[in-house]
Amino acid sequence: MTQRPAGLPSPEQVIELLRDEFARAGYEIDDVVVDIRTSPARIQVIADGDTPLNLDAVAELSRSASALLDDLDTGQAYLLEVSSPGVDRPLTAEKHFRRARGRRVELSLADGSTVTGRLGTTAEGTAELVVRSGSSLTVRRLPLTGIRKAVVQVEFSPPSAKELDLVGAPRQTADTEPRG
Repeated sequence: MTQRPAGLPSPEQVIELLRDEFARAGYEIDDVVVDIRTSPARIQVIADGDTPLNLDAVAELSRSASALLDDLDTGQAYLLEVSSPGVDRPLTAEKHFRRARGRRVELSLADGSTVTGRLGTTAEGTAELVVRSGSSLTVRRLPLTGIRKAVVQVEFSPPSAKELDLVGAPRQTADTEPRG
């Protein structure tokens, strides 16, 4: 195990210090990485919430986190990075599925099959998935316990209005930012 320089907080200490501040802003800390191999050391805070993390939220959370970490007076220089989990994070908890509503996902099911579609409502252990078959769209209700792996797919074109209506997701306008 790598020795941590004196005064630099552990990931657990960072979470404890920042948890309430992030919660007040509507976000929770998914993970913290303290990388002492870089110069200066890097503290990366991964946050997520029901409201997508946009640039304004990242800036505000960064300011708050920096002030709290600076109050520790560690004597160590560090670079703080606040970000969202990114699209490559697998969906593993019901809250992840709920937060990915309206996104295109690929699911590996317990029966060995794979299905791709647009994620709809997730509640009480079930996720709705809008699946395209030819020119028609159908809604499948899948128990989360029957999903072995779920990954958000990167899209280069916007979803159809009909898909968004079926999943109950808001339509994107010029003043909203994509999530991911």
